[in-house]
Amino acid sequence: MINKEILAELYANQDLKYKDFQSKLTPDLSPDDFIGVRTPALKKQAKEFAKREDVGEFLDSLPHKYFDENQLHAFILSEMKDYDRCVACLEEFLPYVNNWATCDQMSPKVFKKNTADLLKHINKWIDSDKVYTVRYGIVSYMRYYLDGEFKPEYLEAVAGIKSDEYYINMAIARYFATALAKQYEATVKYIEGRVLEPWTRNKAIQKAIESYRVSDEHKKYLRSLKIK
Repeated sequence: MINKEILAELYANQDLKYKDFQSKLTPDLSPDDFIGVRTPALKKQAKEFAKREDVGEFLDSLPHKYFDENQLHAFILSEMKDYDRCVACLEEFLPYVNNWATCDQMSPKVFKKNTADLLKHINKWIDSDKVYTVRYGIVSYMRYYLDGEFKPEYLEAVAGIKSDEYYINMAIARYFATALAKQYEATVKYIEGRVLEPWTRNKAIQKAIESYRVSDEHKKYLRSLKIK
C-alpha cells in the first residue's frame, strides 16, 4: 500500500533537530504532529510519488496524521500537469490544511497557464469559513495576479475580506505589501484611505518598508501613514 510506503519513506528521512525547529514555526500544531522531514527531501519524494498510478490512494486518505504528510500532499499537487484534476484534488484537500506552511508552499505550476479559470475558484475560496482556504485564496491572488494580469478590482476583493483570524490578516498584509512593491499607484490608495483594519494596514506598511522592492521615497511616505 502506498500510504505505508510513504510513511516509511518519511521516517527514513526524519531529522529530529529539524522536527523541533519546524514545530516552533507552526505553534498551532502539536510537536507530536511532526516527523521532521526537510523540505528538499519532501519535494524529491513528491516528484517520485506524483508519477505513481496509485498516488490517488494517498491523496484520498484525508485527513493525514502528520504535518509532513500534508506537506508531501501539497508538493504532489504542485507537480500535477492536468489542471482540472489538480483543482479537483486541491479543493478536496483545502478543508484539511491546518497550517500556514502547507497553505503557502502549495504552488501548482499548472495554475500559471490557467489564470482566467482559476479566478472563479479563488473567489470561492476567499468566501470560505475555513481559515487556510481563505488564506490560500489570498496567497493565490498575490502569486498570480500582481504582475501582467493585475486588475485594480483584485485589490478590492482582498480588502473586502474581514476576519479576526491572525493567519488571514497576515496574508492580507503580505498581499498589500507585495502589491505596494508591484502596483504602487493603485495600491497606496487603499493605505491612504484606511480601507484595511488598523493592525493589517500597519503590518502591510511594515512589510513594504522592509522590502527592497519598494523605493526609499515610497517608504518615507508609507511611514507617515502608519496608525499610531
